[in-house]
Amino acid sequence: MNLKLLMPILKALADENRVRILLALRGGELCACQIIELLGLAPSTVSKHLSILKNAGLVDSRKDGRWMYFELASDENAPAAGAIQYIASNIERDEQVKFDQKRLKAILNIEPETLCRRQSESRESGEACCSSDRPTLQSRN
Repeated sequence: MNLKLLMPILKALADENRVRILLALRGGELCACQIIELLGLAPSTVSKHLSILKNAGLVDSRKDGRWMYFELASDENAPAAGAIQYIASNIERDEQVKFDQKRLKAILNIEPETLCRRQSESRESGEACCSSDRPTLQSRN
């Protein structure tokens, strides 16, 4: 690996919310609305974090209708695969990590449509992850 490839990965790993996203994705694919619910941030902020993770090659995405789904990069040899495992094993006792794991279990029991509707209603702008008129990240495929 060269320095040009390493810098986006380091940038992506240098933010607490992006690390939280990566840890959540270790359990499998998540819809953008589930990630938004977990982090409690605006959809545009979460979208920016996901874009940085995607540009670093840490996550893949796919679009299914109006839904965007994200997962850890499928390439087992991805440059940061070991880094994600290292981070996870060293912060598993962190209070925020434990809280996120518990909260994610509850979020996964809620239909994405319900989450999206609730998020849209709770924001003055009506901004939501699944709005058909909102631009979304394009799939890497």
